[in-house]
Amino acid sequence: MAAIITEKFRLHNAEQFQESFSEAAKSTYYLFIGKSSPFTTTTSGGSDNAPPTPQDNITTEFYKWDSMLAAKLISSSDVSFVIPRRNWANNTTYDMYEHDISSTNTTTSGATNLFNSTFYFMTSDYRVYKVLDNNNQQPYSGAEPTSEVTGPFELGGYTLQYMFKLTTSEVQKFLTSDFLPVTTDTDVSNAAADGSIDTVRVTAGSGYTDGTYYSPVDGDGANGVVKIVVNGGAISLQGSTGTNQFAAGTGYTFGVVNLSDVYTNTGLTTSGSIGSGSGGAVVPIISPKGGHGKDAVKELGGHYVMMNVKLEQAEGDDLTVANDFREVGIVKDPYNFGTTTVSSASTRRQTYAVKLAANPSTAYEIDEKITQSTTGAVGRVVEFDSANNILYYLQEQYTNYGIDATGNSVSFSGTHTITGASSTGAAAVSSTSSETVTLSGGSSLTFTSGYANPELAADSGHILYVENRRPISRASDQTEDIKIVVEF
Repeated sequence: MAAIITEKFRLHNAEQFQESFSEAAKSTYYLFIGKSSPFTTTTSGGSDNAPPTPQDNITTEFYKWDSMLAAKLISSSDVSFVIPRRNWANNTTYDMYEHDISSTNTTTSGATNLFNSTFYFMTSDYRVYKVLDNNNQQPYSGAEPTSEVTGPFELGGYTLQYMFKLTTSEVQKFLTSDFLPVTTDTDVSNAAADGSIDTVRVTAGSGYTDGTYYSPVDGDGANGVVKIVVNGGAISLQGSTGTNQFAAGTGYTFGVVNLSDVYTNTGLTTSGSIGSGSGGAVVPIISPKGGHGKDAVKELGGHYVMMNVKLEQAEGDDLTVANDFREVGIVKDPYNFGTTTVSSASTRRQTYAVKLAANPSTAYEIDEKITQSTTGAVGRVVEFDSANNILYYLQEQYTNYGIDATGNSVSFSGTHTITGASSTGAAAVSSTSSETVTLSGGSSLTFTSGYANPELAADSGHILYVENRRPISRASDQTEDIKIVVEF
């Protein structure tokens, strides 16, 4: 049985995902960062120079929660449809829009699918144009387009359709070296004509009678007319003085030009004859549903969705700037810790925190192993706030920084002393039943008997995306601009 997933199905899934950020019963998505510990062959696999490929299984999802450092809410304004970036350059041959591209009717570049072809481009001032005709597969030759007319126009030997122009905000937030955001220009959309025939595909043939003729476009639409110019016995190619649509018409889903049904006047009242040549053909190019420019996302293959999140310094003291991270991911609808309520806070801290009764004998070191010998608990230091005597840590169950000597996971508890393996720093946990500490960024952290849990419930929600990267260091004056593109 032969079957395919269609472009419309991809677009449907992309639209559903994009809408889920803002619809009435919207989902909640967080971008998370994690893994301050190195990748190693004996634990997670790979190395920091060659991060391992993430695995898609139940165990891996549990592990991602163990190593998660922090999360930031992805808002609807952080999401955009995008398409592969293709830049304008003079003397470049682009593909053209055609309604019937396939393995037997490939594009100029050899693509077997319209949306894998180079049938649009973006100029240096961020205008995006669709190529409706490429002058019989010739290079674009002329000035860089700047027109924003709503209908097709000719320039550089090509027939072009202006689609939209990126705003400054879109450029800053969603434009990358590989992708560009796609939106629909209202004026262009309103001017689009459903079922219009704006260009034709020509086979020159030979032996025809020179002259200028007009032929109606037969099919299921109305009022389409093609202008046919014969020079030297051959039907002229696309261009302002050659074969062109004379009247685009409307309502076509298929169209046919009969070379034996031609006229010598534009009113189609005086019959003519193109002669007894052979091998020639004029094939109308059918516009997408709604017409060119009606819906840029659908027309340009916007089955990609980009999420852009900026991690700006410590952000409410939830995003540590004292350590690096190696994992980036997306989690959907996670709960607040200890509840079944989906979190809605803008940022969430995912490290454990302990308030010490006093300064340790020496300061704890980043990433060192810590133990609480009385309980047998083991963890890894993420950050040590010496000003407030707060120790932030994780317990990664798949390493020896999360399980005890017998292979069990044991939580830190009580006022027992916590000791660093490298620093040899040691301090007891505060015994105060409830204590609120104001952090350097101005937010506060409340401890119960010396402990504060992560803010999201581990293993809640659904981890949808995981990416392993080389270590990314953070700093108090630094912002990370993270862009994730999902292809449907």
